[in-house]
Order: sequence, then C-alpha cells, then structure tokens
Amino acid sequence: MSDLFEGHRPLVAILRGLKPAEALDIGAALVDAGFGIIEVPLNSPEPLESIELLAKEFGDTCIVGAGTVLTTEQVDGVIDVGGRLIVSPDMKPTVIQRTIERGGLSFPGVFTPTEAFAAIDAGCHALKFFPASLHGPDGVKAIKAVLPTHMNVLAVGGVSVPTIGEWLSAGTNGFGIGSNVYKAGWDAETVSTEAKAFVAAYDAAAAS
Repeated sequence: MSDLFEGHRPLVAILRGLKPAEALDIGAALVDAGFGIIEVPLNSPEPLESIELLAKEFGDTCIVGAGTVLTTEQVDGVIDVGGRLIVSPDMKPTVIQRTIERGGLSFPGVFTPTEAFAAIDAGCHALKFFPASLHGPDGVKAIKAVLPTHMNVLAVGGVSVPTIGEWLSAGTNGFGIGSNVYKAGWDAETVSTEAKAFVAAYDAAAAS
C-alpha cells in the first residue's frame, strides 16, 4: 500500500450533502468500518464547518479534506480549518501548486493523458480519474500504462462493491466512493453497513 495513504486503505469516502450536525456520527461510522480517508465536497451545506469538526475529531488518525475544490481561495479555506486533502473535479495547476504550498495532498480530476501529465508536471500527489465509469477498467489501465510508475491513480464514479476487483486488477490504486457509501439523509447505521461492505470487498480483492 502506498505511503501516500498513510497506512489506510485507499478508499476515499465522499460525503456530498453532509451537514455539520451529522458529521461526527457519520465520520465515526466510516472510521469504525475501516475508512481512513474522508472528503466533504465544498458544495455541501456549510462544508468548512463539517471539515473542521471531522479534522478535530479524527485528524490524528484519518486524512480529512475537501472535494470539488476549484480555486486557490478554497484551498486556503480548507487548510485553515484543518483539512489536508484537496480533491478537484478538474485540473488547475494553480490549485495543485497552492495545495502543495500549504502542505496539503493534491488529487486533481483528470480524464485524458494530456490532463494527467499536466497535473503530474504541476506536482500533484495522485490522479483522480473522473468520471471513471466512462473509461471503465480497461480505459484506465491503458492510460496508466504510460504514466510514471510511482503515480497513484484513483477511480471515482461508477465503482461498486461487485466491480472493485476488476478495477484493482486493471491497476487502479485507490477509489473515491460517493453515493455507494453516503447519500444525503442517510443515518450512521446505514453508512456503517454500506462502508463495511466496501471494505470487505476491497480487502478480498486486494488479497486475491
């Protein structure tokens, strides 16, 4: 497992729509299930408040940060409240570089080899292939074959419990999991059930 993930499974829980009042309960359910990387997209209600709560409670043992980060100002906002992970749906060198300047982890969104190499040149830590469902495992495998061997690739969008093994076999290093582990309004018990299923599927696939 890459040191990039700090010993955690390379599974990023994407909590789009999370509200601050439920952040700690949902976070605890994910951590107990075996997730060690948590992302709150910035188009969620009061996202910085949720990120700050999660970072204070779980930041010593988890990687906490934000998704849908589009500007350098947003990078600063996330880092200022204790977030470390900066995930974007697109690839902006300025956002990547600001993340690095602030000591964060940069996971920009890419879709083509051109975008991937531009992100690598800008200094990103990992690549988020999004939406991965449009590439499929074979498409990501083909692009990954030409990338530097040290560069981690995460598939985001379209990864499910039954298919996670296919993605791993294709060389995908990690995953961003959204609506399959959290949907707005889900309670902690539901999140726990879905998260445990993903952890079990990942562990089984990684061991085979």
